[in-house]
Amino acid sequence: MAPSSATHVLLSPAELSYLHSSLALSPPVRPDGRSSTQFRPLVAESDILPGANGSARVCFPDGTEAIVGVKAEVEKSRWRPSEEHGVHLGTGGGDLEMDNDDEGERVSGKAAGKGLGENSWAEMSIEIPGFRDDDALPVFLAAMLTEALLACGDLKDRLYINRGFHWKLYMDILLLSQPLSYPLPLLSLTTHLALLSARLPKLKSELDEDPLFDDDWDASAYLYPRDSAGKRLDRPPVTLLVMAVGDNIIFDPTTEELAVAEAVLAVSVGDSTSSPKAPSAPSNLRLLSIRTIDPPSRLTPPGVANSMNTATGGNAPASSQDAVAQREGMEQQGVWNPPRGGMRRGLIGKMIKTVVEKGGVAEEVLDGLAAVES
Repeated sequence: MAPSSATHVLLSPAELSYLHSSLALSPPVRPDGRSSTQFRPLVAESDILPGANGSARVCFPDGTEAIVGVKAEVEKSRWRPSEEHGVHLGTGGGDLEMDNDDEGERVSGKAAGKGLGENSWAEMSIEIPGFRDDDALPVFLAAMLTEALLACGDLKDRLYINRGFHWKLYMDILLLSQPLSYPLPLLSLTTHLALLSARLPKLKSELDEDPLFDDDWDASAYLYPRDSAGKRLDRPPVTLLVMAVGDNIIFDPTTEELAVAEAVLAVSVGDSTSSPKAPSAPSNLRLLSIRTIDPPSRLTPPGVANSMNTATGGNAPASSQDAVAQREGMEQQGVWNPPRGGMRRGLIGKMIKTVVEKGGVAEEVLDGLAAVES
């Protein structure tokens, strides 16, 4: 289970109960007036760092802001024997090793990168104010975003140059403000835009020659290619935060809403418009990964019912153990009780379907991000 954000909202049990009751209505009433599937407005721009292959900046209304820079460098590759293909690409450096000349000719063609990419060719680092690099939150966020990127399989294959060299992709993510809310969606959207704008220099050399690139940046190719009309054939994945209160599914929750969440999921989806799809498939979106987030609502203080409060004529429990036992079994309306236990399987399926279905939230978010560059 992923760690929750370190930012805790100081709300009283009465405020928590009121907020939970509002979000459990049909339709839910959110504090900022948004619908259950509506995202917060944001300010976004790309290509803001002149020295990077790709970059982007996104700012949310609460002031949280992130910048992502993508840098690509050429690294020497090493071949070692493989049981399946006769050769295998490694990243340890050193001389070229081939045990099958015919195979070497086959993998040197234009489509040689298919299936030859390595996970280690993409590296991500996240810097969050107030956190060390090895703290649980930045480490998990980097792992979550990297997992979604590599799950597509296409990105690492695009980094293949020839059997002697490859691109090493560095993605540096900087959160410029304190994490006022769970920063995963903000970092994911910013990384998505930075990768969309990323370009790689045009390769002038052929086959297994030492790489020689065109100095003209206008001749460079997008890391995520486009067709002749400029339409994107593939897009990087995005990771969305989804929470549930009762039977209601709420997207892009704020810190206050997370404080009463009964279940929280981080759902990563990818899009591949160039790959064929089955006639029955609702869209080109693919579910890449799912992570449960430990909701901060579990750490909120419970309310005290009038029947347990001597100030209102009730009877106080004899001990703290008795008080906990009574609160755990109580489902009294208007009394806040932090959620316990796991998530229902049917609820998880409903949350995922709302994300990936045709015309769903993920498709809406991807189309909105595609309009940033245009």
